[in-house]
Amino acid sequence: MTRIALCQIPVSEDPAVNLSRAREALRSAAEDGAELAILPEATLTRYGRRITDLAEPLDGPFVTGLADAAKESGLAVVAGVFETGETGSGETGRGRVYNTAVALDETGALLAAYRKIHLFDSFGAKESELVVPGEEPVVVELAGLRVGLVTCYDVRFPELGRALADRGADLFAVIAAWGSGPMKEEHWATLVRARAIENTTWVAAVGQAPNPEAADGFGIGRSMLVDPMGVVHTDLGPAPAVRTCVLDPQVTIATRNALPCLEHRRLQVGRS
Repeated sequence: MTRIALCQIPVSEDPAVNLSRAREALRSAAEDGAELAILPEATLTRYGRRITDLAEPLDGPFVTGLADAAKESGLAVVAGVFETGETGSGETGRGRVYNTAVALDETGALLAAYRKIHLFDSFGAKESELVVPGEEPVVVELAGLRVGLVTCYDVRFPELGRALADRGADLFAVIAAWGSGPMKEEHWATLVRARAIENTTWVAAVGQAPNPEAADGFGIGRSMLVDPMGVVHTDLGPAPAVRTCVLDPQVTIATRNALPCLEHRRLQVGRS
């Protein structure tokens, strides 16, 4: 059994405000006995043009602050940041950045950094104007689990989930800043469950809570823990919340015994 805290916080433009909210969420999670805490995508700053100015290296003050909070709380942590990437040549001298999920253990050590592979060039947005795509799927050992890292738009691509399952992931940690819009909330809930069902794998999906400070509100919340049969064990709705829930590995074993679909794949299908 592993106790996982879904930390659904609103995200401000101000990294200092967000670090304070993250610290508070981790304290709450630790008090509730969590072993792994998951924060949203873009916990450093809300998405917008300023990400190229506010992005930091992975040894910068924001990740260092998260690492200190992880050590203080005794929690492993997954959180989204914007990491300095390409060097620009414009007026600011800043180029595109990485949309990065960092994985810290309970001592505050940075164990892995996953750079978002699939960029959100959809519904009128153009993430690729500001963000450099990553290349490699990442699975990392945290709190006794093999955790596959997934960021927001990535969840629409089942091949990434399958690559993580093939690397032995026990859990997909999906971090998001999922915007509202027609069918968007339905897509989120359906896709999160689909990735769990097709890979017979637990999925902890954590989104930003709506931000009352922002004109658009942004973030739908709806953080969820879904088991390998697709059962939603918790759904946080839209309000800010920190909730600890339990991942039972016996559910994975029972599901895969009853439904060994990973063993039934015929990898030659679709190949010439």
